[in-house]
Amino acid sequence: MLAQLRIRGFAIVDELTVELAAGMNVLTGETGAGKSIVVDAVGLLRGGRASADWIRTGVDEARVEAVFDLGDAGGKLARGVAARLDAAGIESDGSTLLVRRVLQRTGRGKVFINGALATAATLAEVIAPLIDVAGQHEHQSLTDPVRHLEVLDAFAGLESTRAECAERYEALRAAVAALSDEAGAEGRRAEREDWLRFQVREIDDAKLVAGQETTLAAERDRLRAAERLTAVSGMAVDVLYAGDEAVSDRLAGVLRELSPLAAIDAQLGPMVEQLERARVEVDDAAEALRRYGEKIQDDPGRLGEVEDRLALIGRMVRKHASGPGGAGTVAAVLERRAEMAEELGNFERRDERRAELGKAVVSARKAALETHAKLSEARLAAGRDLARRTTQGLGSLGMKGAKLDVRIEPRLPREGDAPELCDTGKRMGPAGWDRVELMLSANLGEELRPLSKVASGGELSRVMLALKRVLARADAVTTYLFDEVDAGIGGGVAEVVGRELAKVAAHGQVVCITHLAQIAAFADAHFLVQKRESAGRTATSVTRLGDGEREEEVARMLGGVKITAKTREHAAEMLRAAREGDRLAKR
Repeated sequence: MLAQLRIRGFAIVDELTVELAAGMNVLTGETGAGKSIVVDAVGLLRGGRASADWIRTGVDEARVEAVFDLGDAGGKLARGVAARLDAAGIESDGSTLLVRRVLQRTGRGKVFINGALATAATLAEVIAPLIDVAGQHEHQSLTDPVRHLEVLDAFAGLESTRAECAERYEALRAAVAALSDEAGAEGRRAEREDWLRFQVREIDDAKLVAGQETTLAAERDRLRAAERLTAVSGMAVDVLYAGDEAVSDRLAGVLRELSPLAAIDAQLGPMVEQLERARVEVDDAAEALRRYGEKIQDDPGRLGEVEDRLALIGRMVRKHASGPGGAGTVAAVLERRAEMAEELGNFERRDERRAELGKAVVSARKAALETHAKLSEARLAAGRDLARRTTQGLGSLGMKGAKLDVRIEPRLPREGDAPELCDTGKRMGPAGWDRVELMLSANLGEELRPLSKVASGGELSRVMLALKRVLARADAVTTYLFDEVDAGIGGGVAEVVGRELAKVAAHGQVVCITHLAQIAAFADAHFLVQKRESAGRTATSVTRLGDGEREEEVARMLGGVKITAKTREHAAEMLRAAREGDRLAKR
């Protein structure tokens, strides 16, 4: 609830602090005393538009501050506020909320939440759900059709069904997006698939073997040098064995001379053996060279084949295995071929994946449609009940002949909406496919029109009061500010309005600005707003009244300028009756 409101340098307020109570708080005072300043101040705290015109003459800035008591730190209200603050990066102790808005003549205002600098948008997000304001000059929740849906769902207790609807809708939207992405990429995939098939086929046609390039390069080098290899090997055979004065023959001649001498000098024996081995080695080498020379073929045709093959391998390597990520080998080309084949295999399974995604859409859509239909049916039934009960309440609040209707229509599909997210002229969404708007006929015989277009400030306040009375504990709002709820009523109707306000206050804090004693009598806390002149300036003050002071103020409201003993007696009786009625109502 709103525990404290502090205003400084605002309009005709120098400085004032209002300690509000739980239950029903009433602000009364003469016309023009400044009661509407409270409404304007609360509007600023709800994120309303600021104006430098509100800054009091003679000061540089105006300040509006409020302290909210959130109750148990683990309660639903405190958790909700803490979640919104956490999303904005603002710390909270979980039980108290302090907000401040500063207006400056330069036009650069400031917002503080729990001491942290924030924006007006964040302030609205945090505070607006805590306070509902009904008055002629406020932008009300009741005039916003988006809020009407929330009002109906709160009345019907559909929060869990709505959460399930949002979950299933998001699942459907994600499934539709996945299928759309798959279909959208089909054209690009077809081109990619054709390219991959060509690349894999090209590599396969080349019949590459890892390491083949090394073997072929060696063969190419031999074929290129075939003539020289044959000539040199033949020359070597002649020198070593076949020619005149061949090395083998000359070694044989040396051995014939040395061998007999080894019998004379034993020191020659090892040398003779070494030369014998050398002669054998020379003969073996000559034979090997002869065979080698006979095998060498000067084959230009084969050389062309090898060079063509190496050229093909080079192209494959440059195309598929060159660059920063390529190793420049046939093995790397084959590795790349395996990667492309795997990707191609994945593409070839796309029909299976598309079928799976299609089944997921069908399943998600069925679940979403079931929840949307369930939610819509519940809203239709609840809308009739809410309209009936609220219309009855309006009659008791002095709006005889008035009628409230809850119009529920489908949200129409828009151009570009995915057909899977629509159903027979209805567009699904996280909150269902319904569009809800409160319609009012303020007087008998008038046609129903949108609430925002037909309700005056007083009518709007009474519509809100009737709704709040019907919603009772279902509404998450903790503080209701009613301005001009007494417009156009009096007598017995005013007493009924006061009693209804007291009933609403039994489940949430009420702040009511009124001119009627019949309403003020039901207050749990009564505040008098006065305008005084001092040192040539006018200032507004707010004072909480004690029991005797309340009686005097109620008497003033009843009797006007001259207050008689009978008027005071009437005021005292009215206060006693209100207290007794309130006591009986709360039993």
